[in-house]
Amino acid sequence: MEKTWIVVAESARARILSAKNRVQLPEEIESFEFPESRLRDQDIYSDRPGRTFESANDSRSAMEPPDVRDQQHHTFARIITEALEKGRLKGKFERLVIISPPAFLGALRHEMNGNLGKLVDKTIQKNLAGEDAEKIRKYVFD
Repeated sequence: MEKTWIVVAESARARILSAKNRVQLPEEIESFEFPESRLRDQDIYSDRPGRTFESANDSRSAMEPPDVRDQQHHTFARIITEALEKGRLKGKFERLVIISPPAFLGALRHEMNGNLGKLVDKTIQKNLAGEDAEKIRKYVFD
């Protein structure tokens, strides 16, 4: 069986594990923390929305605030996929399994290049970021 890397991620933390086969426990290769994802909305959006003027008349309207949470997801997903790409280029794995909640899974998929995306063998839409290696192994191989 080829070497499999397992990415277990959510918006604030992620781990990359390596599985040599379906029997042995996966070993953690690298872990990531992204504390910015844990900020409260009031810490992110501290100001009132800006105002804009209409060009045709004197009316003003509020501007939509940027979706900072989405930007944070993509920033963290980019950090993870860069580490995966380095492993791919060094030939450290042949298969990739991704375990992540649906919203963050979309960000990970968006940040992957085509070559990395081709190695994704399985995706599991579940938050197992805080689980132990045995539980993760069961989800991946059972």
